[in-house]
Amino acid sequence: MSETLKISVIGTGYLGATHAACMSKLGYTVVGIDSDSAKISALQKGQLPFYEPGLAELLVEQLATGRLTFTTSFDMAKDADIHFLCVGTPQKAGSNAADLTYVNGAFDQLLPHLKVGSLVAGKSTVPVGTADLLAAKLDAQAPHSDLAWNPEFLREGFAIEDTLEPNRLVVGVRKPESEKLLAELYAPLITAGVPWISSDLSTAELVKVAANSFLATKISFINAMAEICEAAGGDVTVLAKAIGYDPRIGSRFLQAGIGFGGGCLPKDIRAFMARAEEIGANQAVEFLREIDAINLRARTRMVDVVSSELSQGLKGARIAVLGAAFKPDSDDVRDSPALDIAASLLAKGASVVVHDPKAIDNARLRFPNLEFATDIKSALTEADITLHLTEWKVYRELDPVEIKKWVKSAKIIDGRNALDSDKYLLAGWRFRALGRNL
Repeated sequence: MSETLKISVIGTGYLGATHAACMSKLGYTVVGIDSDSAKISALQKGQLPFYEPGLAELLVEQLATGRLTFTTSFDMAKDADIHFLCVGTPQKAGSNAADLTYVNGAFDQLLPHLKVGSLVAGKSTVPVGTADLLAAKLDAQAPHSDLAWNPEFLREGFAIEDTLEPNRLVVGVRKPESEKLLAELYAPLITAGVPWISSDLSTAELVKVAANSFLATKISFINAMAEICEAAGGDVTVLAKAIGYDPRIGSRFLQAGIGFGGGCLPKDIRAFMARAEEIGANQAVEFLREIDAINLRARTRMVDVVSSELSQGLKGARIAVLGAAFKPDSDDVRDSPALDIAASLLAKGASVVVHDPKAIDNARLRFPNLEFATDIKSALTEADITLHLTEWKVYRELDPVEIKKWVKSAKIIDGRNALDSDKYLLAGWRFRALGRNL
């Protein structure tokens, strides 16, 4: 490994900040660049603008080495050997397509600062064909450099592990020397046995959206089976366990509940559909429309189940919601099923109190009309019904006997099929879960 390589990371959001800190951990000199001066100032002080387990500590550790710095100046990237594009690709307003404003803007700002022999490596999730367009621009304006695509596969809550111990490394390249440079960068990971997959630019772009589409399909499939189980009197948790033993299927992502959310899966499969239509392949991914619909239907089904459990109706009922983040070990509330359900119940006249270990501040910004509790007891006190909507460990470890003393009515709906139903039933709770007839 050559620790003399210098790296720039363009965009210091979740992906960029993680990648910058981890590349510094590998021993490289890294500069993180972002147009948001407030974000850069915070990062330079070792303060993260989001929550990710272990990353704040890693950031402080790497800043102390002197290898990692943050700036708003693209001029600071001029000595870098590899430039990673890590900016966001949000969904366009009024469209399923991805908004490439940040990708194109960052790329244009970077072009004048590329030295001879440097490599621009995209990590952002983009529609297939984006890399070819950027490469054409680079060839016209900075032919002394090259472009590659190196998609990210980060799971929120496991970002450091997925960067330093990934289950594969995918690189889309045009030239052998660019692959060689990336292989040099990732040498410690390759030596540790991480599979190395080299492809063309388009395949590398497609790998990420294909993977997300497959994961979304598994989640929506088991939620569709949950609907069938409820209608037929089955138990989706047993069904999932049984089919999960089949090695062709596997047990991962077969936990029925209120569906997926966050800033990646929903917008990525919609952008995939939009791009497929643009290139004349829309029929190939038509199934993703139903995947998206099933996912959203899981949220409305939860609202219906809550309504059916309240004899007095939703209006005026006090509902405790455990969870605001779209998944545990994260403060990300983008497209959060938990918050969407809470907001729907509020709109129907219920009094909704939301608790989350990390995401309350972000949740309050998105839904200021909801009531938030900073501790679990306050959220549960005098609740007519309790909803478990984000599977934080702290919720799974609650004592059903103890918390029964706080609520007005011992009714709980497990929207994630993650709680021990036997313990709740033994403690005298009315226990419901999607896809199960308890």
